[in-house]
Amino acid sequence: MMISIGIVGAGQFSGQFAKLFTVHPDVDRVVVTDVLPERATDLAEREGLAGTVDSFEALLASDVDAVAIFTQRWTHGPLVVAALRAGKHVYSAVPMAISEDEIREIIEAVRETGLTYMMGETSYYNPATVFAREKVAEGAFGRIFYSEGDYVHDMDLGFYDAYRYSGGAEWKRTASYPPMMYPTHSVGGVLGAIPGHAVSVSCIGVRDERGDGVFDREISQFDNDFSNASALFELDNGGVMRINEMRRVGYPCHIRESRFRYFGTEASFEQMATVSFWQDKQDVHDVTAELATGRSMSPDDPSLAHVAPELRDSFISGHAPVHDIARLPAVYHGMPSGHEGSHHFLADDFVRAVVDQTMPPVNAWVAARYTLPGIVAHQSALRAGERLPVPDLGDAPVRTGR
Repeated sequence: MMISIGIVGAGQFSGQFAKLFTVHPDVDRVVVTDVLPERATDLAEREGLAGTVDSFEALLASDVDAVAIFTQRWTHGPLVVAALRAGKHVYSAVPMAISEDEIREIIEAVRETGLTYMMGETSYYNPATVFAREKVAEGAFGRIFYSEGDYVHDMDLGFYDAYRYSGGAEWKRTASYPPMMYPTHSVGGVLGAIPGHAVSVSCIGVRDERGDGVFDREISQFDNDFSNASALFELDNGGVMRINEMRRVGYPCHIRESRFRYFGTEASFEQMATVSFWQDKQDVHDVTAELATGRSMSPDDPSLAHVAPELRDSFISGHAPVHDIARLPAVYHGMPSGHEGSHHFLADDFVRAVVDQTMPPVNAWVAARYTLPGIVAHQSALRAGERLPVPDLGDAPVRTGR
């Protein structure tokens, strides 16, 4: 079975996935649409796509089997629901949505249509998450009682340019997007390794002091002036998860923008920008080489604009030894990936789920567990850290495949 895919949004992030979908052996056609037709035309020509479509509505009325949504982060929920209701499988960039109601609508649409939904969360295949997931399966941690996930991406390192590109003359209105409303690169790396979900949260937001019009509540489309936020979550297993979302931080995010720590009763794991350690009660083991992709970014990542041209190739992502590259299509071997080697796995996960009629790892129910905690955390921050319950929408139904 071959499938066709329509890409929605021809911005800075969609190019890598347009390439990966186009060369996948189970994809026969990729088309693209964008509200700026010239961007769609440019992407189609650059990546050799099958063509462009005039609008999102026209794409939904076409015969493509699936859509891949790469639009601005606050737009995903309604677009996903519309696509599912139009009979299309959906791949969506993060976050899943920006409210509990939107998340519930997506899950209901997936349940009713039986179609595939997958959120493209890169941290699920972050080498640290893969390593920790394997250690959890072995029982090597004992009981994990405390974990941390950090998304440390400074505005100065790529985000200003990205928001100018996507937001036009009014870009400062949207550059103020609340940090905890984009939590999946941190939450996903913790819950991608540890089975379970958040049940409550207390969060503190740090109000911005740069004074450049970004994170200014009078300008912000989201009435937001938090540039950094830290949240403490209770998990359903009685453990604790701390999440940091930082947009003003002195940290080299082009080297590593997501990082994780897990502490168990028998062993622990800690990741820094350039080194990683596995620790038990007797010793410290340097596992940096097992997790090293050599690089971390995708070729079109805006953060690379701030890296010297002669060094840029050194940051374009490969795979780590912990990655199971044998499961990937042969054509992907040697192609650039992104976000520490995750892009190849994400593209293949989606195609495999549609073709084989199986449930993707980051399905709608998992995506809800990665996204909804941050939405509630932001509300907690607005209420001076008040501890709030985090709803859980349950486990994904079993899908046995063909």
